[in-house]
Amino acid sequence: MGKVLYKIKDRVAYITLNRPKKGNAIDDDTSEKLNEALSDAGHNDDVWVILLSGKGKDFCTGYDLNIIEKLLSKPGKSKAEGHDKQGVDIETSAELLYELLQTTWKPTIAAIQGNCLAQGAGLACACDIRIAADNAVIGWPQARLGIPSTSGPCVLATQIPLNLALEHMYTGEPFNSEQALRLNIYNYVVPADSLMEETERLIRSRILINAPLAMRIMKEVAVRRQAMCTTDAVMLTRKLRSLISEGYDIREGLAAFKEKRQPKFKGN
Repeated sequence: MGKVLYKIKDRVAYITLNRPKKGNAIDDDTSEKLNEALSDAGHNDDVWVILLSGKGKDFCTGYDLNIIEKLLSKPGKSKAEGHDKQGVDIETSAELLYELLQTTWKPTIAAIQGNCLAQGAGLACACDIRIAADNAVIGWPQARLGIPSTSGPCVLATQIPLNLALEHMYTGEPFNSEQALRLNIYNYVVPADSLMEETERLIRSRILINAPLAMRIMKEVAVRRQAMCTTDAVMLTRKLRSLISEGYDIREGLAAFKEKRQPKFKGN
């Protein structure tokens, strides 16, 4: 099996990191396969929700440190030799996944267990909803290795109070499940042995029953709103809503409300 498992079932795209013996650490191949799976899920009309998880006891322990050591061991030319030394561009391809997750206009959900560290924490926090097992530990320990984190300042620091984000980035100390829940890093914490069951329950009983196009529009506006004034965000909402105003789902939703029944949305 590959380093990333990908399947679509009943309108849900299941994307699973599959390097359990390595703590689902990310290398370039894993990053590439994640990118491919997310891109396909984002453009596939059969997918309404995307679920990201990890195989085995950990969600993801971050970028594969063995790869970083190999990169650092490669000789480079110095300025004294007439060339600018480029250094090591650590994690660049995987970092692009944060933006991809946040700009895939479909609900994205992370099911988190065990260690969720560094880039793994970035991937989790780039998802819209995070459900964690009670054994989950999430953290940004890169400063202990001399590496400046990207997802800590760019993702975590936008989601929790800045002083707390900086404290945990400076110290490298992780959040346990209770701390992360209290700070709204997680939406829910559930027993470890029922993580996937509870995640499926949320998806199938509370999210998939709703209109997919409406959810996509709300996500796009909510994300773009971060760089907009309220007036521009309202105008964007109106513009996007007008694109589906003649569609089946709106008529079906209103009809179901009148008839006091569950709507059957089609995504058009």
